[in-house]
Amino acid sequence: FTRVPPIILIIMAPPSDVKILLCGSGFVAGPCLDYLLRRPENTVTVASRRLENAQKLAEGKVRTKAVQLDVGVEADLDALVSTHDLVISLIPYTQHATIIKSAVKYKKHFVSTSYINPQMAAFDEAAAAAGIVVLNEIGVDPGIDHLYAMKTIDEVHAAGGKVKEFTSFCGGLPAPEASNNPLGYKFSWSPRGVLLAVRNVAKFKEGGKVVEIAPEGLLKSARRMHIYPAFAVYGYGNRDSTPYEQRYGIPEADTILRGTLRYEGNPSFVQALVDCGFLSLDEQPHLAAGGPAVAWRDVLATLLGVKGTDEATLSEVVATKAGLAGDEKGRILKGFKWLGLFSDTPVERRGTYLDTLCATLEQKMMYGPEERDMILMQHKFEVERKEGTHQTITSTMIEYGTPGGDTAMARTVGVPCGIATQLVLDGKIGRRGVFAPLTKDIYEPIIELLEKEGLSCKEEIL
Repeated sequence: FTRVPPIILIIMAPPSDVKILLCGSGFVAGPCLDYLLRRPENTVTVASRRLENAQKLAEGKVRTKAVQLDVGVEADLDALVSTHDLVISLIPYTQHATIIKSAVKYKKHFVSTSYINPQMAAFDEAAAAAGIVVLNEIGVDPGIDHLYAMKTIDEVHAAGGKVKEFTSFCGGLPAPEASNNPLGYKFSWSPRGVLLAVRNVAKFKEGGKVVEIAPEGLLKSARRMHIYPAFAVYGYGNRDSTPYEQRYGIPEADTILRGTLRYEGNPSFVQALVDCGFLSLDEQPHLAAGGPAVAWRDVLATLLGVKGTDEATLSEVVATKAGLAGDEKGRILKGFKWLGLFSDTPVERRGTYLDTLCATLEQKMMYGPEERDMILMQHKFEVERKEGTHQTITSTMIEYGTPGGDTAMARTVGVPCGIATQLVLDGKIGRRGVFAPLTKDIYEPIIELLEKEGLSCKEEIL
């Protein structure tokens, strides 16, 4: 008879648990969590200042639990960090250094989507000595923008070329069909940060010279951006672009500009709000939370310093203060009326003109349940090739949110963060210390996995 070979049964041991601490339960945390839970060995603790927020995110998720955490309480933070393998911080950037301090103490890896600030950078040597990864700037902007900028720059340099001009513009916008208000903009979270951003100085390199634009001129500097014919978008500088000469390794570039995209009409409308004084952070007694009810027309009259509260008077003073004329005057005044600023509607008093305005923006300009957002980003490289010829290269991403599902912003921030986290856990990122994904050994594996998720920039040579 035929001898039957012995059957060898190999029993694979289940993968050992990998414990991830996710600090933050905001809208970008969901796609990050979902990505990490694809791996059966990953268990995630969602930590939030408000327990109910963490519970809402963790609800219905396998291998996920929710805890309450005040990052400012060192003992509580240490207790959580010390019992996990890696910490993700999706809370405000001002608190990252506190978490990094704990991560260094217990030799735990750390990942965030925020820009590296001086307080975070100060831990570089200590993190390297502890043998941990402290990877930051891995969302969309910053994040995906870095990956594709460095990919093209490295390719140009490898071919013996020079990047003579580099511009990069990104905007989190409503999809065109949802841009149906006077600002052409909607909010997924508080408008406060968006409005305060226009109070920043913009600094960049253009034509070989450093240009600095003061806050009062920022929105006025907006220029038409020709990305695709379907989009009427304008761009203006976003903070300080000059460090990217060194960060991106392009000292040969005469122009280096990173900026923000908005739909046509938005910069001039927000400028009118600025000109009227709406971005003031000074406390106003008549806007105190416990004060008597006050109508928007009265608040606007006080802000403008006029006695008349009728629409005609207010309209003319707004037009004068903002320097409005022609069609622009009619458009912006119509927008003020749409917001209710000339009306008898009582304001939600929040202490300052800015915060009181934000209350109205939250009521009138949030996304509806079936509306979708959009991320639009484009890098443009003016290249001098090795043989002396000129070449223009663009790298463009358009990503839409899913109505009733993840927003484009949440997905393009959360998924890259999840991918980077998994690469750290898998030992695929060898660097130690505090850094961003600016080198080939880091950006290449992230790009490869991003493209499997349908997230990528389309590169074209013009």
